Amino acid sequence: MSDTAKPDRPDAKLVLEFDFDAPPTKVWRAVTIPELRERWLPDCDLAGAEPETSIPGEEVRYRLRESEPPFRESHVIFRIEPNVSGGTRFRIIQQACEIGVKPPQPANSNCCLMRAAA
Repeated sequence: MSDTAKPDRPDAKLVLEFDFDAPPTKVWRAVTIPELRERWLPDCDLAGAEPETSIPGEEVRYRLRESEPPFRESHVIFRIEPNVSGGTRFRIIQQACEIGVKPPQPANSNCCLMRAAA
């Protein structure tokens, strides 16, 4: 298992890798069939129960949402590929979502000119 995290960077992500004895088709079912996925990744942790993107048999991407304020969101990507022993290499990649908040402009930014009353 390996992991990488640099929380001080906006593009920081966490990567976990696992090797399973199960074939890739079985692991794929566990991450894509809602009844099976619900056992280890409940709908209440997801921003939406449906995947954002999916490449059948290889990769599926969900959006997660924290249950408490400030309700930050992140993407979690599950990548599946066969490993050398006939099982599955399972990679979990979690990355924070872009925050679409525009920073406030300083009062002296010269973006708008105000005319003084004469």
